[in-house]
Amino acid sequence: MTAVVEQPPAPPTRAQGSLLRAEAHRFRARRFIQVLLLLAVVGWLFAVVIGLLNFGEPTDADLAEARQRIEQEVAFQEDFREECLADESIPQGQCPPVMTADDFRVEDFVARSPFDLGTAGEGGALGFGAAAAVLAFLIGATWIGAEWSTRSLVALLFWVPQRLKVMGVKLAVLAVAAGLLGVAMQALWLAMAGILDTVAGSGNALPAGFWGDLFAVQGRAVLLAVLTALAGFGLANLTRNTGAALGVGFVYFAIVETAIRILRPAWEPWLLSNNAVALLAPGGITVYVPGEGTGRGGFAESVPYLIGNVQAGLVLGVVCAVVIGLGVVLFVRRDIH
Repeated sequence: MTAVVEQPPAPPTRAQGSLLRAEAHRFRARRFIQVLLLLAVVGWLFAVVIGLLNFGEPTDADLAEARQRIEQEVAFQEDFREECLADESIPQGQCPPVMTADDFRVEDFVARSPFDLGTAGEGGALGFGAAAAVLAFLIGATWIGAEWSTRSLVALLFWVPQRLKVMGVKLAVLAVAAGLLGVAMQALWLAMAGILDTVAGSGNALPAGFWGDLFAVQGRAVLLAVLTALAGFGLANLTRNTGAALGVGFVYFAIVETAIRILRPAWEPWLLSNNAVALLAPGGITVYVPGEGTGRGGFAESVPYLIGNVQAGLVLGVVCAVVIGLGVVLFVRRDIH
């Protein structure tokens, strides 16, 4: 009689992408993230209501009051100019020129004016982009911070022991989610602008190239949301705590950057807040750094420095990559039990 050795059945092959699907589901199910998104929607509704209350067609009384305020402003400017001319210590040509009522726009002096999409489009995109960046940072920090605080990350490694794979999938899910958040916030701005333009619009024609310039700003806003989400993830992964990551961010922006502006103004082109604004602003922003010479009064001469969109994106990207890379290296090498 011949003995037959039965081979144990092969373990079922894990479907490709199962970890990605599981992480995407875990991300969607995170209660804190759901609350943040709900608060964002409530904030948008509140902003729409405020906009509808503040935009509209001014009455004849509003226009008359605005013209009176312009006349008062002209008189004030003329008094200041006369005082400047009478001051012998001020060099000739340094005093302001003569101003008339034609130099002011009536629309700027009325409390309730029509909504003008052409002038408000990019400003609204910048504001919603900044809000998306803050939300993305909070989401990125809590996404990994909650994993550390609940120790669910340790349990996950029993299922998928490849630490690099686990971290890569989490980063991919977060990057996609932050990109969708950025797109959704810009869509909310377009919806809000459409409502205001329909209900209380000025009817003015849009300037040439308006949509191209607006979409460029919105695209950079989406990129900023992704970068800030990854930065929040990286900080929370380094500190193993969401609150610690938020604390590091607060200390940097409230204390460190303030100290640098006072003690090392030449470093201003590399501050994260300046580069974040420069990434969003069309063409970037200009900051002033100390020059080699001295100006009037013996003070150091300041020279302009343009932080362009490309430089800002590179600076933020490098900082984000360093923070994430350091956290991933420590995650792979250190004991997490």
